[in-house]
Amino acid sequence: MAEIKLYNTSAEREVYENKAALYAIVMSLEHLERAFAHDSISATEYTAECNKLLLQCKTVSQMVDNPDLLKFTQQYRLSCSAALRRLEVGVPSTIEHGTSSGLTGNNAKHVAKTVQDFITTMDALSMNITSVDKLHPLLTDLLQSVNAASFLPPDFRWKASFRDWLIRLNKMKASDELDEEQVRQLLFEVEQAYADFKNILDSEE
Repeated sequence: MAEIKLYNTSAEREVYENKAALYAIVMSLEHLERAFAHDSISATEYTAECNKLLLQCKTVSQMVDNPDLLKFTQQYRLSCSAALRRLEVGVPSTIEHGTSSGLTGNNAKHVAKTVQDFITTMDALSMNITSVDKLHPLLTDLLQSVNAASFLPPDFRWKASFRDWLIRLNKMKASDELDEEQVRQLLFEVEQAYADFKNILDSEE
């Protein structure tokens, strides 16, 4: 049988290798999500590995011109709904749902950390820091702190708001920036969340 060549140049070879790497990362993330869902891996191990895979996926995706991951998985017939959900959110489940922080509850140390995350995020937006690579980690830390605050009600509405912003940022390039209207809206929501946070905290005292 004649050998079928997938590429004729080194550039074409690199494209196939990058797609193969992306395939492997997505499937690894799917297996990791399932393992965590079945309690086969600790929260600490899951968080570290998930962060690594998310970063690798973003890096390799840039090498293959940022493909539509849903179409990519359909093209190669991948069954990976859990991985696609994690890639959409852009942070580990432990951060999205608040199960990994070492500081939990309403102890003074955790409250101080949460207040600091609120103020840092508001200051950044007020100083017109608008790039995705600057805002994403700030919102990630803020969501993690808010999720870990046990005195907040489970349906504290700003948790969903922060998740939605993370999903929006995750769909953008690292160098992209929020426009003036988006910055104003995000700042408004963070300020309102901080006010609600303080009101609930005061009622606990």
